[in-house]
Amino acid sequence: MDKLKLRTSIEAARSSIPDERRHAASVRIRESLMDRPWVQMAGLIACYWSIGTEPATHGLVFALWKHGATVILPVLREDDDLDWAVYDGPDTLAPGRFGLMEPVDTRRGVDAVRTAALVIVPALAVDASTGVRLGRGGGSYDRALARVGPNVPTVALLHDGELLDGVPAEAHDRAVRYAATPDGIVRIPTDA
Repeated sequence: MDKLKLRTSIEAARSSIPDERRHAASVRIRESLMDRPWVQMAGLIACYWSIGTEPATHGLVFALWKHGATVILPVLREDDDLDWAVYDGPDTLAPGRFGLMEPVDTRRGVDAVRTAALVIVPALAVDASTGVRLGRGGGSYDRALARVGPNVPTVALLHDGELLDGVPAEAHDRAVRYAATPDGIVRIPTDA
């Protein structure tokens, strides 16, 4: 299956998930992540503010921030790369490009993600054996993941059934080291 067909299929499946089930799944993902020592000890965490049918991150971002982590969220640049700014509570977000909620704090630059001790990214699917993630097609997170060090945990948040045996990949696609699903955290068994 090619990327476009897989994206369309996953987005249709996500749209059919009832709101209550989607919310419960997001709570389980958040609780699983917050129970991990490598999440609890991360001082600087790059995350994202979810939209639409993505596993919700609003509660996760707030919980990380309340736990004492510095959370940076992406700011979509004109060239579709990601700048980063600090989240300092729910009142510090404003609509950016395409209506995406972004922090109003000073921009830290595209390389700010290099200093994160944990990076949490969106995905439509992740290959269970390679860690390659399927995004929405803009390449923004592939560029960000290319800047992340080899020992930093990178986690994609998924709904049930989105950790797959095979995801179409191209040379620019970047892998993640973990997939967080409602059933728990899965370590991808590669050097990704």
